[in-house]
Amino acid sequence: MAEKMSEGFCNIQEQARTAAKELLEQARLETGSLFVVGCSSSEVTGHKIGSDSSIEAARAVFAGIYPVLREQGVYLAAQCCEHLNRVLIIEEEARRAYRLERVNVVPQPKAGGSFATTAWEQFVHPCAVEALPARAGMDIGGTLIGMHLVPVAVPVRLSVAKIGEAVLICARTRAKFVGGARARYQEELL
Repeated sequence: MAEKMSEGFCNIQEQARTAAKELLEQARLETGSLFVVGCSSSEVTGHKIGSDSSIEAARAVFAGIYPVLREQGVYLAAQCCEHLNRVLIIEEEARRAYRLERVNVVPQPKAGGSFATTAWEQFVHPCAVEALPARAGMDIGGTLIGMHLVPVAVPVRLSVAKIGEAVLICARTRAKFVGGARARYQEELL
């Protein structure tokens, strides 16, 4: 029997869903792209990052984001916390598609974080990798996802500024501009 979410966690789920939809609209990702999410469940519930991991908050955020990405054919990469060197939990299918090397770890709420733990529990065939080339991402609560975004990262403002109590910072990426004058072509390429 599925447990019923409290109103606060329902709001968190809806904030996460809205943010994911808006970011996907702006990022214009191709099917099969990687989308990284770093989420401090402590920050979501109003506590200092790493101090009060909440599996309930993580599940609400995951429930908001994951279905939106799956509907668009985009792979979710759940970033672990710094205690696991910010490794990522992804589906085995994505690991094979990107030819990424697997590492051995199973995240836990206090070692990897509640969001990565939730991804491990919810994915069909979860695995962990050290790095990957994400095309867009959400940093929920100051988790520093930049190391997993391909150059060039472009900040994206959404109608959602926070998920729960956590500050939300989002980014998409674009191809590098090379060569001479490009101003008149910039809008077409973005």
